[in-house]
Amino acid sequence: MSHYTDLWQRTTGLLASLLIPALTLGSAPPAGAAPTLLVWGDSLSAAYGIPRDRGWVALLRDRLKARGITVVNASVSGETTQGGLSRLPEALQRVKPAIVILELGANDGLRGLPLKHMKAKLSTMIELAKDAGAKVLLVGMRLPPNYGPTYTRRFARIYHEIADRKKIPLLPFLLDGIADDFDKMQADGLHPNVSAQPRILENVWPLLNPLLDDGAIGTIRK
Repeated sequence: MSHYTDLWQRTTGLLASLLIPALTLGSAPPAGAAPTLLVWGDSLSAAYGIPRDRGWVALLRDRLKARGITVVNASVSGETTQGGLSRLPEALQRVKPAIVILELGANDGLRGLPLKHMKAKLSTMIELAKDAGAKVLLVGMRLPPNYGPTYTRRFARIYHEIADRKKIPLLPFLLDGIADDFDKMQADGLHPNVSAQPRILENVWPLLNPLLDDGAIGTIRK
C-alpha cells in the first residue's frame, strides 16, 4: 500500500473539519473589465497548509497577469459538491467569469456519499456556469483502493461521463505524478506541499490553455 493510500485510508473523516471561508468575491466587475477566471474547488485548490501565494492557483494568477486576466480563487477546504452548488449562483453573478475551473468531488468520495448525487450536482454546476456564459474545465480526482474497486472505478468514471455528456474538457486526476510521491505531500498525507504546486499547474495547463485561446480571452503561451 502506498504512502498516499495508507494515510488517506486512516484520515477519511479529517476533511470535514477543514472548512475555511472562501475568499470574499466582492462586487460585480464593471463593464469592460478584464476577463475573469474562477477557480471553484476544495482544499487542493485553496492552498491548504501552505502560504496561499505559493499555491497552484496563485502560480496561475502570476502566469496570466501579464495578459490582463483576473484569477479569482473561491475554493474552500472541505467543500463538497453540495456546498459548491449552494454557493455558485451568487459567485457567478458577482464574478461573471469567462472560464470556471471546477475542482470538486473528492470530499464526496472520501465521505462515501452517494455518487449519483455527486454526479448530479457537478452536472448542475456546469450548466449554471455555461448558462452564465462561462467555459468550464472539469478537474477530477481518484480515490485510494481501500474504498473498493467498484466504488473507486465508478467515482473516477463519473468525471469522464460528465465531461463527455457536457462536451467540456477534463483533467482526470489533479494530483497525477504527485499523490504517491512522499516528497511532494504534506505530513498529513492528504495535501500537496509547496514543491508540488508547479506540477499541479502543469497538470492543469494543457487543458486550460485552449480555453484561453479565443477572441474574448486572447492566446496565452507559456
